[in-house]
Amino acid sequence: MAESHLNGAYYGPSIPPRSKTYHRHGRGSSCNPCSCLFGCLCNCIFQIFFTILVIIGVAALVLWLVLRPNKVKFYVTDATLTQFDLSTTNNTIHYDLALNMTIRNPNKRIGIYYDSIEARAMYQGERFASTNLQPFYQGHKNTSSLHPVFKGQSLVLLGDREKSNYNNEKNLGVYEMEVKLYMRIRLKAGWIKTHKIKPKIECDFKVPLESNGKSSSLNFEETRCHLDW
Repeated sequence: MAESHLNGAYYGPSIPPRSKTYHRHGRGSSCNPCSCLFGCLCNCIFQIFFTILVIIGVAALVLWLVLRPNKVKFYVTDATLTQFDLSTTNNTIHYDLALNMTIRNPNKRIGIYYDSIEARAMYQGERFASTNLQPFYQGHKNTSSLHPVFKGQSLVLLGDREKSNYNNEKNLGVYEMEVKLYMRIRLKAGWIKTHKIKPKIECDFKVPLESNGKSSSLNFEETRCHLDW
């Protein structure tokens, strides 16, 4: 009996089942006070910035609808060239060029302050003269005139190709030139004045040479200039 008892399987005392533990997550995650404050601050700044952009956009749209701005138009209405001689030995040009230009402001509610105007005369990409014109104010729906005059001599660096073009134009008696206007202007609408704007105006034209006070057989054609804001 003892041996049969000893040969029986013995498993020891029974092991109770492992109790399950549950971790309940809180309804709200824990938040570091500093990170929460930074997040709220960023959110407020974004909302303020977005609101300002919307207000500026709406104000600009309303202002545009009220003013209905149109581009100012620049023209070279006439040009007189009485001297344009290039010395091939020292690359010096002797010139006498006078222009009549008009500026048309088509806007009903916008005036323009022309605080400074510099006119530059160009030939084949080279500037040979410049002059400063008188500042003025241009009212609504107004046409104003400019009369830049270029007279003197200047050194220009022209290559063989440009000199060949000059000789061809000399034989024809008509020269292709360009005048650029560099401006500082302010726009006025009621009591509102803008900061200074720097538009650039480019005018390409052909001008016949007058010899001994006599005009060429070709007449000058009015030219509209290109306005670059």
